[in-house]
Amino acid sequence: MTDTTPIPATVEDDHHGEILVELVGKQGEMLVVSGERIPRVVLTRAPGAEVDDHIVIGTRDPHRLTLTVDGRDATIAPGKGKLRRRSYRVDVGCADTSYRLVPDSIPSSRLTRDGKHIGDFSSDGDRRVIAEWRDGAAVEPLDAAIGYALAAAFGTGGQPMWMMAVDAISELLP
Repeated sequence: MTDTTPIPATVEDDHHGEILVELVGKQGEMLVVSGERIPRVVLTRAPGAEVDDHIVIGTRDPHRLTLTVDGRDATIAPGKGKLRRRSYRVDVGCADTSYRLVPDSIPSSRLTRDGKHIGDFSSDGDRRVIAEWRDGAAVEPLDAAIGYALAAAFGTGGQPMWMMAVDAISELLP
């Protein structure tokens, strides 16, 4: 029998040092983000949840996901991920702070903390995440931990609605 456990991805963050992104379990039931200078974030998919292969964590159903930060519960509410970019947003509530990761271009998504844009993330769904922090933003360890976890679990970026419409129409044509 072959071990199908994915190799952890390690990234170097300019503000927070080495960050490890791991997908745990044979079917990727859990995504763990950790590092010496950030809190540990664990995103878990419920057993028996229907798995979508296009999503690293496997689902966007908020009832099938749990999120903990340093062992404390946080709330997570992914959008349904339909036609508009904004529908791919992911909202998190943690320690009296609200976060949102939302696509803002084809390759990347912006992270906001309490409505303020603090960074941009890109990831191709391989758990390798690139973060670019906004000049002047006071980026906290919690910001980095949440941003990396969301970008790794759900991917980043999205096509504009007009491109998606053209794709859908072209698939209907013979």
